[in-house]
Amino acid sequence: MSKTQGESAMKRVLMVAAENGALKGAKVGGMADVIRDLPGALYPLGVCSDVIMPSYGFLHRQQGAEPLGELVVDFYGQPHWLTLYRAAHPSLPEVNLFLLDHPLFDQGGKIYTPGASDRPFAEDANKFALFCLGVAKAVLSGLMPRPDHLHLHDWHCGVLALLRAFAPEYAALQAIPCVLSIHNLAIQGARPLTQEHSSLQAWLPSLFASLGSDALNQVIDPRYPQCFNPLRAAIVLSDRVHLVSPSYAQEVLHSSSPEKGFIGGEGLEADLKQKQQAGALHGILNGCEYPSKLKRSGQLSKRQALLRGNTDKLLPLIDSAEQAIQGWLCQTPWVRSVDQQALMTLARLRRQSEFQDAPRLLLTSVGRLTDQKMAILCYRDEQGISTLEHLLKLLAEHAPNGLMAILGSGDEAIEAQLAQLAGRYQNLLFINGFDLPLSDTLYECGNLFIMPSSFEPCGISQMLAMRAAQPCLVHGVGGLKDTVSHGEDGFVFYGDSLAEQSSALLETLSQTLPLIGKEAWHVICDNASQKRFSWGASAKRYCQHLYCLTASGDND
Repeated sequence: MSKTQGESAMKRVLMVAAENGALKGAKVGGMADVIRDLPGALYPLGVCSDVIMPSYGFLHRQQGAEPLGELVVDFYGQPHWLTLYRAAHPSLPEVNLFLLDHPLFDQGGKIYTPGASDRPFAEDANKFALFCLGVAKAVLSGLMPRPDHLHLHDWHCGVLALLRAFAPEYAALQAIPCVLSIHNLAIQGARPLTQEHSSLQAWLPSLFASLGSDALNQVIDPRYPQCFNPLRAAIVLSDRVHLVSPSYAQEVLHSSSPEKGFIGGEGLEADLKQKQQAGALHGILNGCEYPSKLKRSGQLSKRQALLRGNTDKLLPLIDSAEQAIQGWLCQTPWVRSVDQQALMTLARLRRQSEFQDAPRLLLTSVGRLTDQKMAILCYRDEQGISTLEHLLKLLAEHAPNGLMAILGSGDEAIEAQLAQLAGRYQNLLFINGFDLPLSDTLYECGNLFIMPSSFEPCGISQMLAMRAAQPCLVHGVGGLKDTVSHGEDGFVFYGDSLAEQSSALLETLSQTLPLIGKEAWHVICDNASQKRFSWGASAKRYCQHLYCLTASGDND
């Protein structure tokens, strides 16, 4: 779109989301990257993507946001006041960043809360139910531009779909087409229908009393009919549903079979099949940003590093890791044993680098420590030995001074397992947390990125590693299968059970390690670095399939 066409020619989409990587402190997972990058890709196609999210008690102050007015909604049967703010987009002046503020959203600067094991999602479900009420009210209040499309993201927006479909005071929202993007089907936010402070009846007592059996049957959890499932509500009640890769959009049409190592529709496959049969289900791959000043010397430096003991690459990694851990230590009055263990390993690596004895081969992994990401690595064989332990032994046999570096946090049991292995194996560096500069360093420094997710809606880590000329070894599922080509720019393994997947990973790694450093390996590195998953291409598909628009900037 040219500026002479004017803003009136733009179509407006309101992105409703829990995260946004464009704002400091508002990113937890991959959804934040999408909400950050997608508006810039849609804008040249004539689509202005406003974003609305909770302020979490700090974003409106941090951004110097302008208050637009107060909104009154009925929540828990009582009036609640929310303040609507507007902040400037960091790079797109016509795009609005709307923030809703309420004391319930302020949880000490955190986006999500863990929740008690016997009340999963309780606090977050309360928060996002109120957020959805605020969004519904804001759209109809006249305080913000009326969107041409509503674009919901994940389960956090399920109550908004419910209000749009069944609440008389928000019936005008039905005139606005509604799209749902599912970033992770496994997280559904289900809560009881009744008899709980965090339940549909408690949040919306009048609306709940008016819902007939037909309406309730569209929003209850298929596996737990006494529960409200916000993600299912968003799927059933939205006009179109989007999965973040073509392969994942096919996988979710089938029932999950954990015993076979397959994670699919997680109970919602019947609803997704109905959407597919109606032509309303679309798989569109997420994109990746490729800065114009992206360094093109990565392949050469990695070749030199393999020959010269990797010192040139290892020292920046050591510096970045120490800086990240020191930053975490400043925030607590005690030193975690896992941090002390990592610092000792880093000190040893620094000493080795001084004698040109640093690891020549570096395997890397960056991601959340969850069953989704780690089940295959944590799987134990009949002897009780985990896949990761076998991997470390295999690495030591092939490269006695090789190193596996893992950056991540999440499940406490997985963290403990990794910490124990790091204490037993000198070739494992486990850094328990997340730090963006450190993750970037790992992408730049590594020789092979390990990403054996049990399922992967899209994945961004493999794209970032490939962008940095680091090939990836991945499980052939979802977005991993859609982005990595075996033997060309990376390596893919398969298996019909956890045991088979574990064996296949190790067999693929054993075939891959001898290639590293050879000419064929540098070709694979080059291919990985040159592969592109552009947001521009994906944005055109958004316009065509999700918004049913002919993009003004689409000349294809």
